[in-house]
Amino acid sequence: MTDSQTSGALPQAFPHTRWSVVLAARREPSPASAAALETICRAYWYPLYAYVRRCGQSPHDAQDLTQEFFRLLLEKRWLDSVDREKGRLRAFLITALKRFMTSEWRRASSQRRGGGHLHVQMDTAFAESRYAADGNSELPADRAFDHQWAIALHDLTVARLQGEFEAGGKPDEFEKLKECLMAARGGIDYASLAGRLGVSEGAARVAAHRLRKRFREIYREEISHTLSGAEDVEAEVRHLARALAGTG
Repeated sequence: MTDSQTSGALPQAFPHTRWSVVLAARREPSPASAAALETICRAYWYPLYAYVRRCGQSPHDAQDLTQEFFRLLLEKRWLDSVDREKGRLRAFLITALKRFMTSEWRRASSQRRGGGHLHVQMDTAFAESRYAADGNSELPADRAFDHQWAIALHDLTVARLQGEFEAGGKPDEFEKLKECLMAARGGIDYASLAGRLGVSEGAARVAAHRLRKRFREIYREEISHTLSGAEDVEAEVRHLARALAGTG
């Protein structure tokens, strides 16, 4: 991500996160805020699509509805109401989507026009295969949304971490280490890992520790990009941990 830090500890404040840029410009939109919002939409469209599907919409209608929602979000001044959601991107988007579904979808569908509008790229074939494979199909729509939101943040974090290894000329090392990310405490076979890496067991432990530490740093940073400031990060981390476990 172009506006993300790539090393070191996280700062105590996040004055230039994607969401804070959008919030700061909601009265006077700028090219930077528009680009930040579109980046956000591209990263987080699937949790919203999954919510719409869980509400009973067909794949075709879910695609149309989600696309139209993002079109209006990018073109209209819906951000004027964001203060009521306390600056959380997650809360703002799901609240705005619910309002759109109840009061605007039919009107927007009938008035939808052709070219000239912003569109968020959506791979609906991928979305449907992912939706069909979701093992949490029993979750209510709101909890399913939070679960998919947490997964989206996880995926963004893994992609950034992989990018750092590739930039450092070590893509193969990441492939050998990545299974350590999801391993439970005490669940890593360091002897086997050392063999794959071609290093000592002690060096394998250090490599796994660094990988997991860097993952946590990036994950917190990605969460910060969905908030208006640093004060909400810890609460959001806890909420998303529960959501990822399907208990939130």
